[in-house]
Amino acid sequence: MVSVDGSLFIQIINFLFLLFVLNLVLFKPIRQILLEREKKMAGLKESVENLSEEAVDKDIAYKNGLKGARTEGLKEKEVSVEQASQEEKEIIDRINKKAQANLAKIRDKVAGETKKARVELEKEVDVFAKAISEKILGRAC
Repeated sequence: MVSVDGSLFIQIINFLFLLFVLNLVLFKPIRQILLEREKKMAGLKESVENLSEEAVDKDIAYKNGLKGARTEGLKEKEVSVEQASQEEKEIIDRINKKAQANLAKIRDKVAGETKKARVELEKEVDVFAKAISEKILGRAC
């Protein structure tokens, strides 16, 4: 059994003093460290959330930029194809004009050569007619 005498009061005072010293030396620093740790974890959690939001925003911006670049590339491609088509038409027109000019020159040349041949043949018609008639008749005329 516990006897109530003067040593009990000394034990209570000793217990309270030990509680005070332990609180001062051990419990307060541990609680302070736990509070700092909790603040740090909250800050890190908030930082992670902010970085996640930034990553999502950057991903969306990247996808939008990629779509825009594709659209712009397709427009540039269409413009280039249109320019190439226009240049092709111009080149074909130039070639056709050159071919028409060459054809006209060739026709003129052929017509001139035909006239020359006709003139020369008309000069020799009498000789040919005489030779044909000699062959048909079988005698010299």
